[in-house]
Amino acid sequence: MAKHFFCSPSQSKNVKFREASFDLLTDFLVNLNKKNKDNINSLSKCSGNFKDKRLMEYIFLITKELRLDPLAGYHAIELLQRFMVKHLTDLLATPTPQGAAADQSGSYEDSVFEKLKEKFPFIVFTCVQIASKLSLHSHIIDNNTAVRFLHSVGHDVSKQALLESELMVLKGLEYKLNATNPLSFVEILLEVLGHNEPSIPVERLHLLCQHVLQFVSLQRTAIYDSLLVTTTQCVSPPREQREKFVTVTEDCMLLGVGVIAVATFVLHNRTWEQIVGELSHITGISVRSIRDFAHVTLMHIVTST
Repeated sequence: MAKHFFCSPSQSKNVKFREASFDLLTDFLVNLNKKNKDNINSLSKCSGNFKDKRLMEYIFLITKELRLDPLAGYHAIELLQRFMVKHLTDLLATPTPQGAAADQSGSYEDSVFEKLKEKFPFIVFTCVQIASKLSLHSHIIDNNTAVRFLHSVGHDVSKQALLESELMVLKGLEYKLNATNPLSFVEILLEVLGHNEPSIPVERLHLLCQHVLQFVSLQRTAIYDSLLVTTTQCVSPPREQREKFVTVTEDCMLLGVGVIAVATFVLHNRTWEQIVGELSHITGISVRSIRDFAHVTLMHIVTST
């Protein structure tokens, strides 16, 4: 990876808890719950297809190299998922050019994917760049920094090309950039937890939660496959159950409480039952669902180490 492009210390924010009022926390939680439900209710068949382990790791590495707030990385992943589903749908729905034989439809799709393959690294970086502009705690990646960074990793690109890429992504997203972000869910839930239970050291939990969330994100497929088996009590769940389970894999509220439960188990095992109960009370997610998520994640953490 390239040398660091900023000489100052990492700009990952120092989150301060226990400063929000009860009314503000209530508004945050209601808004978060609404966003989560809206997102689940509007899922496409391609949901999660662009949350591949290697792709997410690549975005996390860019975020780290450019010393951005971790929130920017998760936001970029959500923007990329939404844009690529919309962009591919539009491209493949475009009528085959006139004069092309019917038996060449496959080659037309191949050409679409080939052209997209050339642009894809720039689309990924553009999503990170846009996310950096939306974060209050990150460096904003200007085009000079972007060109230097991309050149350093072997991509020859001009400022004009980056501007065109950004405009394409913004138009594809219809300028709707307020995507649900799993780290935001974790942080707001921790804030509410700290308000309800002042004895809980949410500041320490926050740091570990970031590591747990990244682990879950990178091991997403394996963890959710195990959770599906646990939930259905079926080693090889049928296709119908897998399709319905997409609503679980895209549930940021479940992910948030699950991550906090795992971090609590590691740091404060004696208060685990209490905190899981409080998380259930805050979100309405059953204690069993939180336990299942935590158990599966901890199993994968232990196995990986």
